[in-house]
Amino acid sequence: MKRLPIVALVGQTNAGKSSILNRVARKNIAIVAREEGTTRDNVMATIDDSFILIDTAGLKDPNDDFEASIQDQIVDAIDAADVILVTLDSAKYFDHRDAKIAKSALRSGKPVYLVLNKADLGESLPITEFRALGIAPENTFYVSATTGQGIAKLKSTLPKGKAEKKTDILKIALIGRPNVGKSSLFNSLGKKQQAIVSSQQGTTRDINRVTVKYKGRELEILDTAGLRKPGKREVGIEKFSAIRTLAAIEEADICALLIDSTEPHSKLDQSLAGQIIETGKGIVMVVTKSDLLDEATPTNYFGEENVKNRTAADFLIDSLEKDFDFLPYAPVLITSSETGENVTQLFELALEIDQNRHLEIKTSELNKILNEAIVAHPPAGLKNTRPKPKYIVQTDTCPPWFVVHGHELGLLHWSWKRFLERKIREKYPFMGTPIMFSYRSDK
Repeated sequence: MKRLPIVALVGQTNAGKSSILNRVARKNIAIVAREEGTTRDNVMATIDDSFILIDTAGLKDPNDDFEASIQDQIVDAIDAADVILVTLDSAKYFDHRDAKIAKSALRSGKPVYLVLNKADLGESLPITEFRALGIAPENTFYVSATTGQGIAKLKSTLPKGKAEKKTDILKIALIGRPNVGKSSLFNSLGKKQQAIVSSQQGTTRDINRVTVKYKGRELEILDTAGLRKPGKREVGIEKFSAIRTLAAIEEADICALLIDSTEPHSKLDQSLAGQIIETGKGIVMVVTKSDLLDEATPTNYFGEENVKNRTAADFLIDSLEKDFDFLPYAPVLITSSETGENVTQLFELALEIDQNRHLEIKTSELNKILNEAIVAHPPAGLKNTRPKPKYIVQTDTCPPWFVVHGHELGLLHWSWKRFLERKIREKYPFMGTPIMFSYRSDK
């Protein structure tokens, strides 16, 4: 399946980009506030399995280093997108910054649409006031993110990806920091298989793909660009390529989070793991360059004094378990693309995780677990009110989703919710996949 087209919302702060994304996606994804500059990074959503819509941060003071990095992000969003939506407040005259954004968008040679938001307020300027931006009148849309006015017409003009999906293809995305070994593992995974179905190379900022057959199943491997911390994405030195990477996470079924064995993992690795599980994707933690790890002593990396009878790999696993304690269900695979150690084991894990993502549990079994959890640890409440979970059902797979019904469930403490998840995983481990919960009170 060809990747879904990417549509980027660009414009100054407080033009309503986040509200438009929420309206088009029909849910609250982006944070919306009256304060300018609320969105500090890209937020994205897959729309009707047709295209990916991204909301970029607004343009502000270029003399501020942080704001300058946001401006660079807008430029790279234009570079990465297939269609660009220049967003303005329809009641305000455009200024030189709006003109700069429109000029950059038009210079890309890609389809550019002018989206004039807040048209419901009755104070919109005539279209003639915006013609100097250079965007054709037929590509101009008056919309209201608040009421939905003009949104359907705008959506109808945006590109549509192929709606039909080959459900038998399992997509695995390689995610991680730069120089962590993604490309080496990508090449190794491709070369290890004799039955290569197809190979498609992208640009340096796009996603490289290769499709292989393993045990009769087609697996598509997605190699993504490395992600740095926002503060490390230096303007004029490093292009911001996270958009394609986040799109790959959105597209994939399972994500392999690569961690360099020769460098202590960082908060960015934890952040990437969080993004993967928030999208409900399967996850494998892949430790790379194990051939180099063997040459080192544990004290070089972990500061341990007593290393008797323990290897660097032992300390690495201990460290991962500590720093990724929110991922106790994620398997850890130690690999070396240089020697080929455990490379194809990633395929084995991916197939097993895919089975777990499709697992459906009988309602009777779920309610037995729920009752055992209530007896073992009755939910605490307020002085005169106590939450009372009554029954639980599974409503979805990929990821598995469970809905708990009961009385006053808004009072349930997060620790009890986590306890219920642990009880379910004791019987159904769901290795490598997050499981989601919703709590619905009677009222």
